[in-house]
Amino acid sequence: MSDLIPLAQAHCIARRGHEHRLSEASIRELLPQLPGWELVENGHALSRTFSFPDYYRTMSFVNALAHVANAENHHPDLSVHYDRCVVRFSTHDVGGLSENDFICAAKADLLAG
Repeated sequence: MSDLIPLAQAHCIARRGHEHRLSEASIRELLPQLPGWELVENGHALSRTFSFPDYYRTMSFVNALAHVANAENHHPDLSVHYDRCVVRFSTHDVGGLSENDFICAAKADLLAG
């Protein structure tokens, strides 16, 4: 991932195969750019809980995130609750994390503002 383009401004590229899975060193380099996100599932996924004051705002975030995910063709796993949404990114086609997960996580952060 180029240091010249902020993650939230980058776009996803279709990734298939283990050769596109990020190394632990690359993950550790990118993770500080995503405050509030954590590695889960032994470093194979990124997760963050976004909190909102009410259900309407939670669903507004979920719908906006669905739009971004569709545009980027990279879809998170979501756990939606009244006042929060847990977002989990992983690239199944590479068997772990890819640049796409970090790009979409940064875009989710922008949506949550």
